[in-house]
Amino acid sequence: MANRMVKNAAGRDVVTEINGQPAVPFKGVGKYKPEGRKHAPRISSCADYPDDGDKRVKTIKEALVKAGIKDGMTISTHHHFRNGDLLANMVFDAVNELGIKNIRWFPSASFPCHAHLIQYLDNGTIHHIEGSMNGPLGQYVSEGKMRGMAVLRSHGGRYQAVQDGEVQIDIAVIGAPKADPFGNANGLEGDSACGLLGFALADSQYADKVIIVTDNMVPFPCIPWQIQGNYVDYTVEVDKLGLPEEIVSGTTRITKSPDRLMLAEMTAKFCYEAGIIRDGFSFQSGAGGTSLAVGEFFKDIMKQKGIRARFVRGGSNKYLVSMLEEDLVDYILDGQTFDLEGVRSMRENPRHLWTSPFTSYNYHGKGNFAPLVDVAILGATEVDLNFNANVVTHSDGYLLHGIGGWQNCLFSKTVILPLPLVRDRVPVIIDEVTTLCGPGELIDVIVTERGIAVNPLRKDLLSMVKNSGLPLKSIKELKEEAERICGKPEKAQIEDKVIAAIKWVDGTIIDVVRKVKT
Repeated sequence: MANRMVKNAAGRDVVTEINGQPAVPFKGVGKYKPEGRKHAPRISSCADYPDDGDKRVKTIKEALVKAGIKDGMTISTHHHFRNGDLLANMVFDAVNELGIKNIRWFPSASFPCHAHLIQYLDNGTIHHIEGSMNGPLGQYVSEGKMRGMAVLRSHGGRYQAVQDGEVQIDIAVIGAPKADPFGNANGLEGDSACGLLGFALADSQYADKVIIVTDNMVPFPCIPWQIQGNYVDYTVEVDKLGLPEEIVSGTTRITKSPDRLMLAEMTAKFCYEAGIIRDGFSFQSGAGGTSLAVGEFFKDIMKQKGIRARFVRGGSNKYLVSMLEEDLVDYILDGQTFDLEGVRSMRENPRHLWTSPFTSYNYHGKGNFAPLVDVAILGATEVDLNFNANVVTHSDGYLLHGIGGWQNCLFSKTVILPLPLVRDRVPVIIDEVTTLCGPGELIDVIVTERGIAVNPLRKDLLSMVKNSGLPLKSIKELKEEAERICGKPEKAQIEDKVIAAIKWVDGTIIDVVRKVKT
């Protein structure tokens, strides 16, 4: 039976059910008010756990059996090991060997390394995925091959879904670069060091059963602990959790592209002219080449003008670490660690603080950190004439990216998207985005190599930069210029079948993704 569709507040046709469960359509920014109480896991008794604190079992398969695995359960993993992750593949190898079927896999994100799991989607071990997808798994889902409907959430939306009981995790499997037999764990040391374990925090707190897997077991106590052993049921030691060269990089690089460097420099200049870069300001940018370059241009301005930032939100990397160690910023509030210098700094510097999606992004809380950030520098695959943006699909309709913290960062005081006007001979600014991930009312500035468009809603910004000499244009002018360069793009060739739902930060459905024609 076809899923009933309704039009949400953004004008998008969305489903009312996801895999048999009712879903709430997007009602508008800040319009959906949750009710009820937080979810809670089952009560445990210390009588069921060893008095000596040693919760070790020999294998992942044994831990899954002891955790009571059965058909139809929800298993969660995290993505701190990024494209170097070996653990999720090991987990589902074990699930498959046990003959278990119809698992809902709930990763904080997946990467190309998880193409290994396509065989388990094919044979029914995994029923569907609820988590940001990158690469082959996204392509597999886009082509309509998965049994159930995918669900994509932001990092904060994932925490919210677990906290609210929307997703009840039966078994959480958490990889830890350092752990003790009791289950205390961190990501700061060992061959698989990744820095932070914040994306697994909700899983540890709310899952019915929690398994810690490590390749670096140390005697109790593991200090400091980012995951507390009091939440953990079983611990397992394996030979190798991840590939270090794919987890964190010693060579995170600023872009060398002249066009991308121009974007970065224009972005930094805009922020200075708009009065954003000032004593005590804060910013957040990603770990891509252009974003790294923006941070370096920020640094140059700050040094020239004698400006000091209160904090930076990251994704930490060696560039942010250098700003911290040169006393250009007071604190790094780290959500994910992207290179070896970030790991070192987090381990050594008390002003390099670990955060989590709860503190930074959870929309169903008593406030979060995102609106405290003065400017967030983000990316997008597409933007339309209403400043709506897309980050999960390309113009061909394929689902090849995750949301990450992108939606959550839209609540920063100013949101800037530095984008090439044309990408792979396809205009980035179009009439209407293929997939709506972020409402235009929350996106303030588009910076391209051909000009800067400020959202007309931000009259304050327009007033600040009107005499700056910056190349200001309307979004319509930028779109027309892109089409003069490479023509008007064809719309994605898609079918009616809905293969994925895109959740907004509050758990409502902001859009859906449909099967591509193949």
